Amino acid sequence: MVVGSLLRIRLGKVAHYAFDAVLISAFLAGVRRSTGLTPSLKPDSFSENPSALKWFENYLWVGETVMDQSVALFGASSYFERKR
Repeated sequence: MVVGSLLRIRLGKVAHYAFDAVLISAFLAGVRRSTGLTPSLKPDSFSENPSALKWFENYLWVGETVMDQSVALFGASSYFERKR
């Protein structure tokens, strides 16, 4: 009983942190699209750990995907309209 409740609390925290990470990644994707600014991914800054570069690129890709899906969902909704 106690183990189950502790496991639920841990899974809740993991889900919360994962959601926050995706939200930050989507925010960075939005900043890139609206301003052209993006985090610097120079290879020399990742020379000690090349897998970190790959992980960070995947992290930013998740944000781009979430942004694309959100725009598609909002574009199909009658609650949103495009103003240019």
